[in-house]
Amino acid sequence: MDVCYKKLLKLLIDKGMKKADLRKATGISPNTMTKLSNNEFVSMDVLVKICITLNCDFGDIVEVVSSTDNSTVKIVK
Repeated sequence: MDVCYKKLLKLLIDKGMKKADLRKATGISPNTMTKLSNNEFVSMDVLVKICITLNCDFGDIVEVVSSTDNSTVKIVK
Protein backbone atom coordinates (compact mmCIF):
# COMPACT_ATOMS: atom_id res chain seq x y z
CA MET A 1 0.00 0.00 0.00
CA ASP A 2 1.15 3.47 -0.87
CA VAL A 3 -0.21 6.99 -0.58
CA CYS A 4 -0.69 9.69 -3.19
CA TYR A 5 -1.03 13.40 -2.42
CA LYS A 6 -2.02 14.62 -5.91
CA LYS A 7 -5.37 15.72 -4.46
CA LEU A 8 -3.52 17.98 -2.01
CA LEU A 9 -1.52 19.61 -4.77
CA LYS A 10 -4.69 20.16 -6.82
CA LEU A 11 -6.47 21.63 -3.79
CA LEU A 12 -3.59 24.07 -3.27
CA ILE A 13 -3.90 25.20 -6.89
CA ASP A 14 -7.67 25.60 -6.51
CA LYS A 15 -7.14 27.75 -3.41
CA GLY A 16 -4.40 29.81 -5.07
CA MET A 17 -1.76 28.61 -2.61
CA LYS A 18 1.82 27.49 -3.10
CA LYS A 19 3.52 24.71 -1.18
CA ALA A 20 5.51 27.34 0.71
CA ASP A 21 2.25 29.03 1.78
CA LEU A 22 0.94 25.73 3.16
CA ARG A 23 4.23 25.04 4.92
CA LYS A 24 4.18 28.42 6.64
CA ALA A 25 0.49 28.20 7.56
CA THR A 26 0.82 24.73 9.09
CA GLY A 27 4.33 25.00 10.52
CA ILE A 28 5.44 21.77 8.87
CA SER A 29 9.08 21.37 7.94
CA PRO A 30 10.57 21.58 4.45
CA ASN A 31 11.49 17.88 4.77
CA THR A 32 7.85 17.00 5.36
CA MET A 33 6.81 19.02 2.30
CA THR A 34 9.34 17.03 0.30
CA LYS A 35 7.81 13.79 1.59
CA LEU A 36 4.38 14.99 0.48
CA SER A 37 5.73 15.93 -2.94
CA ASN A 38 7.31 12.47 -3.25
CA ASN A 39 4.16 10.63 -2.08
CA GLU A 40 5.88 9.30 1.03
CA PHE A 41 4.16 8.57 4.33
CA VAL A 42 3.79 11.45 6.80
CA SER A 43 2.35 11.46 10.31
CA MET A 44 -1.34 11.82 11.06
CA ASP A 45 -0.49 15.01 12.95
CA VAL A 46 0.76 16.56 9.71
CA LEU A 47 -2.37 15.50 7.82
CA VAL A 48 -4.60 16.90 10.58
CA LYS A 49 -2.75 20.25 10.49
CA ILE A 50 -3.20 20.40 6.71
CA CYS A 51 -6.91 19.53 6.94
CA ILE A 52 -7.50 22.17 9.61
CA THR A 53 -5.59 24.80 7.62
CA LEU A 54 -7.37 24.02 4.34
CA ASN A 55 -10.74 23.32 5.99
CA CYS A 56 -11.02 19.89 4.36
CA ASP A 57 -11.13 16.15 5.12
CA PHE A 58 -8.47 13.47 4.67
CA GLY A 59 -10.15 12.23 1.49
CA ASP A 60 -9.67 15.69 -0.03
CA ILE A 61 -5.88 15.51 0.24
CA VAL A 62 -4.75 11.87 0.16
CA GLU A 63 -5.48 8.65 -1.69
CA VAL A 64 -4.43 5.16 -0.63
CA VAL A 65 -3.16 3.22 -3.62
CA SER A 66 -2.05 -0.32 -4.23
CA SER A 67 1.00 -1.05 -6.34
CA THR A 68 0.36 -4.15 -8.44
CA ASP A 69 2.71 -5.41 -11.13
CA ASN A 70 4.42 -2.01 -11.47
CA SER A 71 1.08 -0.26 -12.06
CA THR A 72 -0.81 1.79 -9.52
CA VAL A 73 -4.47 1.09 -8.92
CA LYS A 74 -6.64 3.46 -6.88
CA ILE A 75 -8.49 1.68 -4.10
CA VAL A 76 -9.87 4.72 -2.26
CA LYS A 77 -11.22 7.79 -4.02
